Amino acid sequence: MDDATTSNDIRLREGSSIAQRLIMAGSAAAVALCFTPGLFTHDTLEVIISVAALLLGAAFVCGIMLAPAVVWIITPNEILIGQQRPFGKLRTRVVAKDDIRELQVPGSKRAKARFQLAFTLASGERLTSPPISDVTHVRGTVARIAAQFGVPNVEAPSNPLDASNPEMHLGEPLEPFPARDIRIVALIAVALCAVPYAYKLWRGLPPGPIDIMLLPVGAIAAFAVHRYANLVTGAFWIIRQGDIRVERLWGDGTPRADHIEGHDVKTITVERRGRSEDEHCIVVIRLHSGRRFRSPRIGSRLEARAVATEIVRRLGIAAESNRI
Repeated sequence: MDDATTSNDIRLREGSSIAQRLIMAGSAAAVALCFTPGLFTHDTLEVIISVAALLLGAAFVCGIMLAPAVVWIITPNEILIGQQRPFGKLRTRVVAKDDIRELQVPGSKRAKARFQLAFTLASGERLTSPPISDVTHVRGTVARIAAQFGVPNVEAPSNPLDASNPEMHLGEPLEPFPARDIRIVALIAVALCAVPYAYKLWRGLPPGPIDIMLLPVGAIAAFAVHRYANLVTGAFWIIRQGDIRVERLWGDGTPRADHIEGHDVKTITVERRGRSEDEHCIVVIRLHSGRRFRSPRIGSRLEARAVATEIVRRLGIAAESNRI
């Protein structure tokens, strides 16, 4: 689903396609059916677990299949709202321009660069739109809607990915883990691996080969945590006109930075990194040298595409390198 602009109309959509729903529902049903053999056992606990898994799977499938698809069409004079469930009729509503009194743009708690339009009507009712998928032009979209509906005092949203910013920020500025926390995690790793060995000694039993092997494993795990913990802090992208600065940390917590310029880029793509295309899409930049840079998580595929398009524009990359 995406935003589309036809003449003066703005379209906002939310909801998965039927094909996506069927894939998710089928996967959930398959997992739930794996528990059916437990129904035919004589173990009460297995029967309870199987019934609970089947009920949970059925509820998940119903939730996926019955969730509505919503579209908003915002014209200069009104808002047309359409809502349809997979097996239901299309429900429509028209909100006239004169009924709108206030407009706010609340951010999302789950995704920092996700914004929705919240309209307050003359009746006091509050309507919240689907997310604005073109996250690089949120301020312009909000200003345009506020102007055409005559809504005063609309606060411009703080958007780190807006194209009007001299620098677009992806992710959060990086800070190394406190040394105290790293030491605690390292000690926990050692303790967990030493517990089986200590337990056998306490019970007066000879430690087995696995118990003995866990001791050096714990030492290696502690060393890895102490040496490489800061590598998992991720990356912070600063997207400027002409280049991208990618900030990361070495294992000991010292900062490192890479610079990407347009002539270095071979391709730019949008990929899913996680379970859902609605929450876990990223931008991937491949260089001519073979190096690959994965951005921090952005959000939906359409939001990631909007960011990738702005990166292409800022770096001046040729169209054939853009695979978004």
